[in-house]
Amino acid sequence: MRVHICAVGRLRAGPERDLLDDYLTRFDRTGRALGLGPATVHEVEDKKGGGMAAEAVLLDRVIPKGAVICAMDERGRVMTSPEFATQLGDWRDAGRGDLALIIGGADGIDPSLRARADFKLSFGKMVWPHMLARVMLSEQLYRAASILAGSPYHRV
Repeated sequence: MRVHICAVGRLRAGPERDLLDDYLTRFDRTGRALGLGPATVHEVEDKKGGGMAAEAVLLDRVIPKGAVICAMDERGRVMTSPEFATQLGDWRDAGRGDLALIIGGADGIDPSLRARADFKLSFGKMVWPHMLARVMLSEQLYRAASILAGSPYHRV
C-alpha cells in the first residue's frame, strides 16, 4: 500500500526536513517487505490566499483516486502506536492500494474535505504546527512498520 502525505505548505531545508526524510527512508526500508510504501510527500500551496476551501481543492488534486483518506485532525481518534500499526495493516490487508494522510494548513482542513475522510486521526488535544505534524506522522509510520515487522524499535 502506497502512502501519501498530502500537506499544505512547503517544508524548507532544515532540521524538520532532515527528520522527515530520515523517517520516511526508514519507513520505506522497513515497510517494503510488509507491503507498505513507498511513502511520498505531496506539498500544495495556496498562493492566492483562498483559505481552507482553496487548500482543499489543491489537496484533492494530489489525493490518489480510490485512496483511503485519513485526515489529521484534532477532533480525530487518538490511538496508541500499536493501534495505529494495526489500522495500517488492516487497510493494507483489505487491498487498499493507496493511503492519503491529509495535513491541513494553519487553519486546519476544510470541513468538506474532512467530511470525505474515511478516518480522522489526532495526535492529542494539543494543536501541533503543521510542519512538525509531518515529522511526527513520518515517525509514527516508521514505528508502525517496525511494530508490524516485530522489530524492537517500539518498546512498551
